[in-house]
Amino acid sequence: MSDRLGLRLDQKVIVEIITSGAIVLDLGCGTGELLAELVKEKHVSGEGIEIDDQAILECVAKGLNVFHDDIDRGLSEYADRSFDFVILNQTFQQVKRPDEVLKEALRVAAKVIVGFPNFATLATRFQLGIRGRVPVTPSLPYEWHDTPNLHFLSILDFIDYCRKRYIRIEKAFYFNAKKRIRTFPNAFAHVGVFLLTKG
Repeated sequence: MSDRLGLRLDQKVIVEIITSGAIVLDLGCGTGELLAELVKEKHVSGEGIEIDDQAILECVAKGLNVFHDDIDRGLSEYADRSFDFVILNQTFQQVKRPDEVLKEALRVAAKVIVGFPNFATLATRFQLGIRGRVPVTPSLPYEWHDTPNLHFLSILDFIDYCRKRYIRIEKAFYFNAKKRIRTFPNAFAHVGVFLLTKG
């Protein structure tokens, strides 16, 4: 496999999780770097859904099969278990109805990968609690007025959310900007990536 120098750590672990030859749907695929890598390295049959027109043009330029749609409207055009994996990486916190989006993802795929920025790092707690300012960090790089994020959740919030909805967390990975975090991820990890199945 290539060293995938162009991918972030969370994207690299997703490439490792996806099985070779899988059928994949990437919700909110952006400009398609992850999906392109999966097609190239894991020979997946993949497609994406994206709402941003410019991002879609970049996906098409990469030869990717991407549809213009709003994932908040659901995935009614897809039958149950149409995919092996659905990816919601850096998308879950941006949708208006994350509960419905995840429910639909778990309906159309055997496994769902969710990755999101952790709002409870010590750096964000310091900025909010001591400085009294809305946090701006490497994983939350936006000012309050231009952020695409609608929901600010922590790793512990998400684990509790899955428990209450009987969603099974098969694997979890935590990262800061440079490495994998193995202890106290809610305090130190900038990003969490979870492999989910129906409980």
